[in-house]
Amino acid sequence: MKLERELGVYGATMMGLGSIIGTGVFVSVGIAAGIAGAGVVAAIVAAAAVATCNALSSAQLAANHPVSGGTYEYGYHYLRPWLGFSAGWMFLCAKTASAATAALGFAGYLLNVTGQRTGWLVPVSIAAVVILTAVVLSGIRQSSRVNIAIVSVTLLSLAAFVLAGLPAVSLRRLQIIAEPLPLLHATALMFVAYTGYGRIATLGEEVREPHVTIPRAIILTLVVSATIYAAVAIVGVGAAGAEALSRAATEMAAPLEIASRTFPIRVDWLVAMGAMTAMLGVLLNLVLGLSRVLLAMGRRGDMPGLFANLSASIVATGVAIAALAAIGSVKTTWTFSAFTVLVYYAITNTAALRLQADERLYPRWIAWTGLAACLALAFAVEWQVWASGIVLIGVGLIWHTLRQRWRG
Repeated sequence: MKLERELGVYGATMMGLGSIIGTGVFVSVGIAAGIAGAGVVAAIVAAAAVATCNALSSAQLAANHPVSGGTYEYGYHYLRPWLGFSAGWMFLCAKTASAATAALGFAGYLLNVTGQRTGWLVPVSIAAVVILTAVVLSGIRQSSRVNIAIVSVTLLSLAAFVLAGLPAVSLRRLQIIAEPLPLLHATALMFVAYTGYGRIATLGEEVREPHVTIPRAIILTLVVSATIYAAVAIVGVGAAGAEALSRAATEMAAPLEIASRTFPIRVDWLVAMGAMTAMLGVLLNLVLGLSRVLLAMGRRGDMPGLFANLSASIVATGVAIAALAAIGSVKTTWTFSAFTVLVYYAITNTAALRLQADERLYPRWIAWTGLAACLALAFAVEWQVWASGIVLIGVGLIWHTLRQRWRG
């Protein structure tokens, strides 16, 4: 199935921002603050550094091999089939969990604003998944237009949050130093918040002039998102405190909206509106990215041939996200996503190390740094999470082996 090249630098960058500026800033900042306290600001900076290395590796791989599927395809092309499959399998697991978190985050903010009971959290999140899946089914051009509108509202609300909260910032709340292990744990969680840039690479077949557009869009997306994350974290922790943010994140999945109620200028309604559009933007982009990876795996035969059809892949993606959202726990879905996506980007950096000299856009040390950081952070989360992730990798590889033998 041939895909049309519809996106330029602006459209691709907005897709990246739509994937990044969402759950990470509106929900996971609160979760990470509960782990590292005011050290969440340092975790955001450290996560941005790791994400930059991974982004540059992704950019040069996508520029040289611009196809749908991202690291799944790079693993096959530059490494070994089992590593390519593992990357695709981890991407599906990680981003399905991230998408479920976004759906739950949207429902949390909506229910908090309307004063409804939290018992509606799961039904509302599933309804959001169904609606956004229908939007993606309408095509990449319509999806891009909806995404640009969503991102515009989101950026406006975050600007209002930062400006209204600055007068309430207390430097005392920002001076707490986190212990090394909690800081690493928080960095792992915040790293996931940056990984939306990978959506640009997975849309490689739908981007115009990929050799130029993809690297520019990825770098621009990271610079803008890192700046926004740092500003929001400083204001959120400095004005409301790390404990308040953490409590709001775990109980209602709406930390920024609750924190903004303490500001001298009340902007909680605008923050809630931006949060809801942000979650929808993340959900939209994750359905886009997941369906393209599933499409690539269906084409190659690693998934049933049914998924070689884009519409079938989109519907299956929506069903999987809705099922995971039914768990109803933001922290569980986000932490699981952290481990699996770090494994995915470890494979990305390994593939980047195999690029030939004439294909390489950046020095090899960037890929080495990204690889080491991903492996270190992957095992900084709770052991139950990474142990479950390893079991899941094993299950995927068993499926891959059996399917290859059956096809052979």
